[in-house]
Amino acid sequence: MAHAVKNQRSKQGPLTCRKELGSIDCGKLAIIAGLKAYRQYLICSPIEKNKSDKGINMLNRWISVIVLAMSLAAVSARADGNSFDATTEAALNAAINGEHRSAENKARDVYRHPMETLAFFGFRSDMTVVEVWPGGGWYTEILAPALKDRGRLYAAQYSPNPPFAYQRRYFGSFLTKIGTTPDVYRDVHVTTLDFPYSLQIAPPGSADLVVTFRNVHNWASEGYGQDAMRLGYRAMFDALKPGGVLGIVDHRWPDAKTEDPSADNGYISEQRVIADAESAGFRFAGRSEINSNPKDTRDHPEGVWTLPPSLALGDVDRDKYLAIGESDRMTLKFIKPEK
Repeated sequence: MAHAVKNQRSKQGPLTCRKELGSIDCGKLAIIAGLKAYRQYLICSPIEKNKSDKGINMLNRWISVIVLAMSLAAVSARADGNSFDATTEAALNAAINGEHRSAENKARDVYRHPMETLAFFGFRSDMTVVEVWPGGGWYTEILAPALKDRGRLYAAQYSPNPPFAYQRRYFGSFLTKIGTTPDVYRDVHVTTLDFPYSLQIAPPGSADLVVTFRNVHNWASEGYGQDAMRLGYRAMFDALKPGGVLGIVDHRWPDAKTEDPSADNGYISEQRVIADAESAGFRFAGRSEINSNPKDTRDHPEGVWTLPPSLALGDVDRDKYLAIGESDRMTLKFIKPEK
């Protein structure tokens, strides 16, 4: 249950849950309603409780509403992936705070929220995970050690001959990183996602979780060909087991009607991402505002790269863009259907 839910009064009863708010919010509303019902029961006089149905009805309402709240909370914890088992939590904490991560990369945790993001995606340390286009490996620094003992990580990198020079630089630095720190990265399996031919990012149907961070907007670029978006989703769909999860984080444009079709400014709309994923066969399972940034106005001279960490304008208005921080980002979860 990933879409949101909202309190709504109707003829069917005092509390109904819709899909616009999360089930935890609905659970809170149910608890409040239950407590109000219980309070009304407590203030009934003994005569009312014994000689009429009023007290019994109030007590039954309190019990049923509290049961509903507990059920919703349990469903939310499973479906939204907002909690870890003890082993996974310890592995992630050790990875995030590990000495192999630079102070510079750790400083970006405040914008990227790795613990909360991976919780939302339902990450576990015994999973088979594919990270698509990890670039220089910011998230790989967290995923690789967290999965080392019990899971498996595929890093689906750029081609060695990519269309853009920055990708070759990132790929080179990534290989250097995993080659010079074998204790952390020795079990990372490096594969390739390159359009249109290299699409097997992991053995078919093997992955529990596929994640990609700030990459989907790239596939709208003409530099990858017209079919890149479709092929990218196909590759991720094929890698997942039935019931597996796709997690996407990307720079968010607020309105599909006004976005750049080629995403040359680095932003893409949620509506477009959801539509493209669903066209590939995925089921939309929810969104989170973990990585949102309301300070991002998206009207920057050099697009999203005006903001940190790129700071494309150099010292020009540097303090202004540092104050904004990293971009406003969507965080979306999809499921590969069982059938």
